[in-house]
Formats: sequence, C-alpha cells, structure tokens
Amino acid sequence: MSDSTATVEDLDARLERHRVELTGYCYRMLGSSFEAEDAVQNTLVRAWRSYDRFEGRSSLRSWLYRIATNVCLDMLSAGSKRARPMDLSESTPLARAALSPRPDHTWLEPVPDARVLPTVEDPAEAAVAKESVRLAFVAALQQLPPKQRAVLILREVLAWRASEVAELLETSVASVNSALQRARATLAERADSAADAAVSDPLDEEQQKLLERYVAAFEGYDMSALTALLHEDAVMTMPPFDLWLTGHDDIAGFMTTIGSACEGSRLLPVQVNGLPGFAQYKPDPERGGYTPWAVQVLEISDGRLTGFHFFLDTQRWFPLFGVPLHLEAESDQVEQGE
Repeated sequence: MSDSTATVEDLDARLERHRVELTGYCYRMLGSSFEAEDAVQNTLVRAWRSYDRFEGRSSLRSWLYRIATNVCLDMLSAGSKRARPMDLSESTPLARAALSPRPDHTWLEPVPDARVLPTVEDPAEAAVAKESVRLAFVAALQQLPPKQRAVLILREVLAWRASEVAELLETSVASVNSALQRARATLAERADSAADAAVSDPLDEEQQKLLERYVAAFEGYDMSALTALLHEDAVMTMPPFDLWLTGHDDIAGFMTTIGSACEGSRLLPVQVNGLPGFAQYKPDPERGGYTPWAVQVLEISDGRLTGFHFFLDTQRWFPLFGVPLHLEAESDQVEQGE
C-alpha cells in the first residue's frame, strides 16, 4: 500500500469517526433525519476536498462543526422550519376529525437513536444528548432563527465555550452571549409538558412495565386498558396528516372508528429520538401477515403516556430504523421453523 493510499484511508477513518455526532448536530438544526444525513455527507465531502487547506489552528472536530454549521445555515436560508401538528393548529375534536395531509417538508421527522447519539462514558452527558433530540425540544429549536439555533445547540447541548462558538461563527463573544440569552427566552416561552417527559436510561422498572402494558393493550386493541395508561390530556399525532387529538376519550374514540384498521397490529421496539418507540405493523389482508403502518414515538411522564406520535411514511422510516417491510403471521413463522 502506498503512503498516499494510507493517508487517504486514514483521513477517511478520522472523518468517519465524527459522523454520528455531526448527524445529531445537523438533525437538531434541521429537524429532518434525511436532510441531516445529506448535510453530514456534504460536510465530509467538503472536508475531504479541502483538507490540504486545513491549517490545524483548531481541532479537526471544531473544523468539521464549522463546515457543518455553514452547510445547515445554507439549507435553512429559505426560511423553512419543520413542525409538529400541534405547532400549526388547534387540536381537533373527534366529531370533526379528518385526515388532511401536508407536504413532507412540513413535518419534524423521527430519527433512530443510533444515527445521532454517539456512545459516551458520562451518564450525565448521555442524558443531555438524549433530551436534546426529543421531539418537543427539536420542535422548539425550529422556532429559533438559524444562528440562534446553532448557538444554543453548541453552548447548551455540546457544552462549547462562548469563545469557541464565536470563533466558529466568526463573531464576538458578546454576540454569542446575546444570541444565547434570546434563544433561552424563546424556549422558555414555548415550554410545554412534553418537553418535561422524564425517561430513564435504561428504562426503570416502572417505565418498562408501562411499555409492556402498552404493547399488550395496543396489540389486544383493548381501549379500556389503553385509556388507563394515558394521561388525561395526552396528545396523539399522525404526520403527514395535520390532525391531532387531545385526551384519552377522543384518542380511544378515534382508534375505534377512523383508526379501526389498526386492530390486530403487532409492535416491534425501536429506539427513536431518545424515547421508547415501536414499529407498528397492521394486518395485511392481501398478502397475509403484517404490513408496515407507522413508527410510534412515546412520551412518558409521571407513570403515564403523555403523547404518542405515529409517523406514517413507512417506506422511508422502516429502512432507516432497520426493521422489515413485512412481517409473517405467527403461524407461518412456526411452520417455517419446524
């Protein structure tokens, strides 16, 4: 192997080591798992092409964050910001529920934990990272102007010093501190109950039992059991539809009327946005077995479910989460195993 080949492979490996944390940063900036991956790929390509001009005045990591920030700011220049259904409209009573889709670029997207949460030794650091990719927090970030968003993530989530952020953004420490103060004020005004959802890592015994009861209730389509698990003002959303429901009565009513095709579903656990979640499959009357229906993200607080969110574009989400696009019926699996 020639020295030049070895150098290229070494650089590739050094850049690749930063992929997960950069994807987490870009996801918080953009609110889209796919756009975040595109942004990181663009970042790494730019870094590889311009590495001969990297003068080493900062660390390779800092340099990559500077490139990634510029990529994200360019992508956000059109002023688009992603949202949850509850950020765009009032909740809809069940009596007026209608499924009206909006374009994909409207919505905040889910993301697998493994794509955005690097392995860290410090439990406190890991907890902050998980909290900072939860749907409510990322949705709140989308309300900030792009540079304020970058400042808040770098300072509050990644714990950069103000001087480091000022150097990255080519501005003053005073400007960074001012932007951080304004960003904090905006987030404080938008504080909502979902942002306070407390989930242990790993799940504590009470939370694990809650999830087991949820799976049993949902797969059994037992609305009484499901209602008992929901907070009285729990929220249910279903992007790309702008409908969202509040309260266990309307949620249970929806699931037994418009959503009744979900009866008989099967759930596979996934780790999503720092929260427990499931890949949901509903019965497939044409092929048999089960067909993908949604990635579910669950929010838990005080021993109850405060929110559950169904992301329905399964042709995009299921491959991203590494789950199959079809499940065989249990009877078929038993026969195949014999």
